[in-house]
Amino acid sequence: MNVASKKYKTVLRFRPEDIDPNRKPISIKVSKGRKDRYTLLSDVALQILQEYWKKEKPQKWLFPSWNKEKYITARTVQKIFQNTCKKAEISKNVSVHSLRHSFTMYLLESRIDLRYIQELLRHKSLKTTEIYMDVSTKIFL
Repeated sequence: MNVASKKYKTVLRFRPEDIDPNRKPISIKVSKGRKDRYTLLSDVALQILQEYWKKEKPQKWLFPSWNKEKYITARTVQKIFQNTCKKAEISKNVSVHSLRHSFTMYLLESRIDLRYIQELLRHKSLKTTEIYMDVSTKIFL
């Protein structure tokens, strides 16, 4: 398994039952640090997923490959992301991992407690999370 596959492994392997549409958490199995955990699902993301469920009716994997018995590959996710950036006329050099950074910056701008952000990102050390604070301070001052 290459590095890119490891980064997206948990997202690629989502099953329809990993998302509770009533409470809105996403259950992430064997995530970073080899621990199961939960993370957030926004109302907008839930609405889009519900439309997707109705149309595609995924069974085994939430995001299956062309072979419904297998999940989508990291390379396919990267290509979809690149194509979407082109369509949206985003000229900045971004990657799928940039979404994690954007989410973190959004939380910081919203004045969410740093320890809560640390927990969401699964950082062992608060110092790792504080790096985002330094970047945020430089950007917004």
